[in-house]
Amino acid sequence: MAFIDMIFQGKGGVGKSYVASLLAQYGLAKGYSVDCIDTDPVNASFAGYKALHASVINIMDGDDVNPRNFDQIFDAIAALPDDGTQMVIDNGAATFLPLGSYMGKNTIPALIHSETNHDLRLHSVITGGQAMDDTLIGLKTLLKTFPDLPIVVWINPFFGDLVKNGQPFSEFKIYKENKHRLEAIVSIPPITDARTFGEDLKDVLNNRLTFDEFAASDRPLMQRHRMKRYWEEAFSAMDNACLLESFHGQPE
Repeated sequence: MAFIDMIFQGKGGVGKSYVASLLAQYGLAKGYSVDCIDTDPVNASFAGYKALHASVINIMDGDDVNPRNFDQIFDAIAALPDDGTQMVIDNGAATFLPLGSYMGKNTIPALIHSETNHDLRLHSVITGGQAMDDTLIGLKTLLKTFPDLPIVVWINPFFGDLVKNGQPFSEFKIYKENKHRLEAIVSIPPITDARTFGEDLKDVLNNRLTFDEFAASDRPLMQRHRMKRYWEEAFSAMDNACLLESFHGQPE
């Protein structure tokens, strides 16, 4: 079977494409074949990572999202080889509601399983700071729309700690009521110094580089060293969440 990771969040600018890139890089580092798709009609950031060779699927018809164009996503899923391939699909904020509605009306999760025997998993990014409530609403919508699908939550600390009334996410009502639904929680490593690690990571993101590309670049030693350490932390966070072990088992 193949394994499909879809990133969903209705709030823009919270790190969806970055999470997609981390997932793809992690799968490749673990020895899997990884196919990538970008459906963001506004900012195809994921496709900007040239080393990941993401295909762009245009879901627009003029200025409007055309739900029929979503067929292309699931045709691509159906065409995946039955050999443990991983597919990472990054969806923009503009596609959050229409794609969710399309998947519900077309009973996509059941269709994928029955017609292809592939497995589907959803990922949602939540943040601290001003976007916290919006990202939590996005997660709540996913939980309601897809009651039978595993969901991985990614905590992005870039905008601030994910804390409400002095309580961490593990004490939030949404977590307590749905923790049995959440396959894993992945905490993206925080930036310990904005002038060093922060500037280096900005370089990675602005230039859409994988961490391997950054390490092989001609950038100064300390910049490459800091990003090597950061990637090791991100890699460990995904390891600790048992992301691929629970989903894939071992690569063939």
